[in-house]
Amino acid sequence: MDPAAEAALKTDKVIDITTTGRKSGEQKRIEIWFHNIDGRCYITGTPGRRSWFANLSANPDFTFHLKEGAQADLPARARVIADEAERRATFPAIIAGIEGDRDLEEWVAGSPLLEVEFVE
Repeated sequence: MDPAAEAALKTDKVIDITTTGRKSGEQKRIEIWFHNIDGRCYITGTPGRRSWFANLSANPDFTFHLKEGAQADLPARARVIADEAERRATFPAIIAGIEGDRDLEEWVAGSPLLEVEFVE
């Protein structure tokens, strides 16, 4: 991976992702935050249903677009995290980086969570 992209993965927060629609098959690009925790990248959201999560659950290959510290379109694969123990271990670090009060139990029970795996 390009050194500028590697550096951006450590400092950036806002990215775009392009997913494939689970029903339409069309490419969909949205802006979203990501979280780098100990060198692993995660995408989540507040509790509730999300179209992007449904798309990535059905079609895990997507493009991770860096746009702050570097400009890069990185091929990636989503690994949905459904295991409660793994969710419980991951969410505290994510919640700590978000302003405002967050209920850990609510996030573990109802927030989308996936790990980003970059592919060559």
